[in-house]
Amino acid sequence: MLPHHAIVTAPGASPSCCVLVLHGIFGSGGNFRTLTRTLASACPRWAFVLVDLRAHGLSTSLPPPHTLGAAADDLVRLGSALPFEVRGVMGHSFGGKVALAYAALRRGELDQLWVLDSTPSARPFGMENVGAAKVLAMLESFPAELPSRERFLELVTSHGVSRAEADWLAMNVRREGDAFRFRLDLAAIRDLLTDYFTEDLWPVVEQPDGRRRTGFVIGGRSDTVSPEDRARLTALAAKDPTLGVHILPNAGHWVHVDDTEGLLRILTAAFGG
Repeated sequence: MLPHHAIVTAPGASPSCCVLVLHGIFGSGGNFRTLTRTLASACPRWAFVLVDLRAHGLSTSLPPPHTLGAAADDLVRLGSALPFEVRGVMGHSFGGKVALAYAALRRGELDQLWVLDSTPSARPFGMENVGAAKVLAMLESFPAELPSRERFLELVTSHGVSRAEADWLAMNVRREGDAFRFRLDLAAIRDLLTDYFTEDLWPVVEQPDGRRRTGFVIGGRSDTVSPEDRARLTALAAKDPTLGVHILPNAGHWVHVDDTEGLLRILTAAFGG
């Protein structure tokens, strides 16, 4: 079984290769549809494959274990079934670390690796203090069935979550008979997050393969990539011309939403638009 995916290309284009685009935790491939449509128009030789990572979107039937390694293996299998050669991968947040794990499996075979506001570091206390883990704990506290989507929104916002983020989470709420359920398997999400915070993927960044261009895009107002990790990336980039570090000063964690134009400028230059 392959992860669900959708392919975005420029109108009338005949791409020769593709990029896998990976969302963050609780998201889905559709989160990047608008951005990739613009990017495909600017870079028509590339197709952009919007992937629903395991336990997300329409990829909820993939079997355990639910780990970064399993998610990367899913992408390798998907690549063998696509009509284009996979020459790049781009991921945001949780998806950024999956992208790093996938690049490790495809060493010497990719042209582009882009990590959007994510860090290669292990964060052993992430399940205690990082926002995504707190959202997970909140969702786990909710009843399995709710009378309406509006009740879900009320519960989420009562925990101090912004209405915009609540609306985004509510995209996973589905009606089943007379009740509404959060469609994602929260146990699987917990397994994925636990592995995400456990894995140290710095070797992927520190050992360039001579072919791949690696870029990190970091939100200036985000704390996902610590000052220490930013300094480490900057020091590596000073010695490695294939590594780039880009700061979007006015963006928070959601770089593709907070500064879409800035991100598009960086990616269009990278993909040859």
